[in-house]
Amino acid sequence: METGQVSPFDATTAATAVIDSQGMVIGWSSAAETLFGSLAEDVLGRPVDEVLHDADSRPSPWLHTTDPSRHVHSETRKIRRADGTSVTVVLQVSPLDHRSTGAASVVVAATVDRARRWMTDQSMLHGLSTQSPVALTVYGPDLRLRWINDVLEEQLGLTRSDCIGRYSTELLPQGMILAPESAGTLEDVIAKVLETGEPVFDVLYSSPTPADLSHQRIWSCSYFRLSDADGSPLGVGESSFDITNRYEAGVRVALLGRASRIGTSLDVARTAQDLAAVVVPDFADHVEVDLVEHVLTSDRLSSGHDKSGTSLRRVAERSAQPMPDAVPRLGLLFSAEAGGPRRIVLPLAARDTVLGTVTLSRTPPRYPFAAQDVTLAEELVSRTAVCIDNASRYAREHTTALTLQRSLLPQVVPQPTGVEVAHRYVPTADPLGVGGDWYDVIPLSGARVGLVVGDVVGHGLNAAATMGRLRTTVRALAALDLTPDELLARLDDLVGQARVGIHRTNSDTPEDQALGTTCLYAIYDPVTAVCTLASAGHPAPVVTVPGHPPELLDLSAGPPLGIGGLPFDCAEIRLAEGSLLAFYTDGLVESSGEEMDTGMASLRRTLVDSAQNLDALCDVITAPVSAGSAEDDATLLLVRVKSLPAENTASWRVAQDPSAVAGTREFARAQLEQWGLEAMAFVTELVVSELVTNAIRYGSDPITLRMLRDQSRTLICEVTDGAHTSPYLRRAANDDEGGRGLFLVAQCMDRWGTRYTREGKTIWAEIKLDV
Repeated sequence: METGQVSPFDATTAATAVIDSQGMVIGWSSAAETLFGSLAEDVLGRPVDEVLHDADSRPSPWLHTTDPSRHVHSETRKIRRADGTSVTVVLQVSPLDHRSTGAASVVVAATVDRARRWMTDQSMLHGLSTQSPVALTVYGPDLRLRWINDVLEEQLGLTRSDCIGRYSTELLPQGMILAPESAGTLEDVIAKVLETGEPVFDVLYSSPTPADLSHQRIWSCSYFRLSDADGSPLGVGESSFDITNRYEAGVRVALLGRASRIGTSLDVARTAQDLAAVVVPDFADHVEVDLVEHVLTSDRLSSGHDKSGTSLRRVAERSAQPMPDAVPRLGLLFSAEAGGPRRIVLPLAARDTVLGTVTLSRTPPRYPFAAQDVTLAEELVSRTAVCIDNASRYAREHTTALTLQRSLLPQVVPQPTGVEVAHRYVPTADPLGVGGDWYDVIPLSGARVGLVVGDVVGHGLNAAATMGRLRTTVRALAALDLTPDELLARLDDLVGQARVGIHRTNSDTPEDQALGTTCLYAIYDPVTAVCTLASAGHPAPVVTVPGHPPELLDLSAGPPLGIGGLPFDCAEIRLAEGSLLAFYTDGLVESSGEEMDTGMASLRRTLVDSAQNLDALCDVITAPVSAGSAEDDATLLLVRVKSLPAENTASWRVAQDPSAVAGTREFARAQLEQWGLEAMAFVTELVVSELVTNAIRYGSDPITLRMLRDQSRTLICEVTDGAHTSPYLRRAANDDEGGRGLFLVAQCMDRWGTRYTREGKTIWAEIKLDV
């Protein structure tokens, strides 16, 4: 393919005719033979007008030019060929000063297409060299500059002679490649193109120039190998275009795009750090973010403006490079040049309140902040201020909700005789705030213990308050010694009303947040080693029996609270000594990144070694959500059960006969002697006598006396009969012969009460032992 590198009028290769002073052809090249179809022997000695006859019969006096002082003359002509056809050519006539040899001029011919193509190429090359806005450079095989065009001279502020023979790093010693980041230095790029022949496009290069050392310029550079006609490398060509303004505009647009990263954590300090990470190094060389103290301490002033002179605290600082000591750290500094400030201080303000300041700095050779840069900075700082304000408000509400929730959760979990308990509560990391998870351990009569875990729908203050109401309600219902299914049924009735404990009205009261709450209630009896459970839509616990793998308890989950209309089923499980129950809320085992089955499998694997320390086991189980990744509240209650030894219980069947009361007193005295509690004989005999007498008088068969001594050093007396009549305290008149029995029991014992079963009732009394 014709490349245009060789001139079509080169006399050594072009169609050439030599003319003497008489206008006769005395020379005819082989290329002329091909172009015009006439052999040399046919044209030599003939007039040039006949040989190069104009097909349109136009005169050609210029073919006889013999004056060597005249310039080369060119014309486009249609020449008739020897075969009668014609060819359009460009003829150049060059006078010669060799009349002594007979040659007066040389006529060189080229087809018009080839001539025009070559002249276009030459015009383009000339334009690139002198008029093009694209800077052009040619590097030799030694990577030194061999040629530059005019625009590069102007940009560098150097002449060609200053540049030729030097490396690019000598001309631009502070330059660096911005993209691609793996490109290395310019010499590396040029060497690779020279070696491989593969062109490289759009290398972004930044540097001040010798013509302007105080400002950074950015070029988009492309490289390609230059080769000779044989394909041997001659060097590397470089085209570069100054894109400083476009690049900075793109940076501003990109910064606005990245502004969405600011404030995603709803943490005040992290939000300030987000801003610093966005603006350095693309927009500024250094940034400082200072906030007033009350924003960080969540002690927000109620007034619109802070007039108290609150001090600032540095919460974020970031630099692209070490800042010069000469740059002041306060105030607004404008550069001496017209470009604008190199340091700007902007207020962080939201809702007419100043939250702090943001200081942005640029150091030479970077350009000062232009007007559009200041506008962009104001936009970024404004967005940051709104995010910091939201984060501060969230922090206060979150702290309040968390404080409320922790105050509503049990401060000290009791450790009843029949169980060993450990627990954890992990608040959610979700921006909505804490949730309504709760747990409780409730000592019950007869050395039994109530275990409860629940999960209120939603997050925030309302959820925490609802949790407190439900926990209080469950404790009140548990004090009635209800079975788990009965307790949940009554709780469901209450939640189904407009508010817990308040009947539904016709007002526009919003729906109670307790609706949809899940709850699980269990009672463990260490005397029988039986655990009775019922669930209102809550996940079943995991049970680990020594020597067996952990298993999910087969428990029918009823509807969540407030749905109504469906009964709750009870499940009973007899537990071996040392068995472990794991109660939890779904936040512990469920996340958006994995299925609940995966979380359950992980929980079961952790519970394999159920004999380890419960506190340590709690830490291991909650570690994944304790790291701040919990998407929902997570609650864990671990309960290791223990049985009351058989020697700590005693029972006596009582006949429904007043004379049997004396026998029960003897039984109680003998049992106390066996336990080494003779000192408690008087009080115990009095209580047993009163309770048995009441059962014989007002109750029905069967009547049973049971005495328990639990490991918490408590003596328990229980009298059970087949009637459901409820005993109560009453004030006896001075002349009444009876009515003082339960009053005496209440005065002698620490606690007393009544619990009901399907077979009857049990009146119980407890007293703490001093031994």
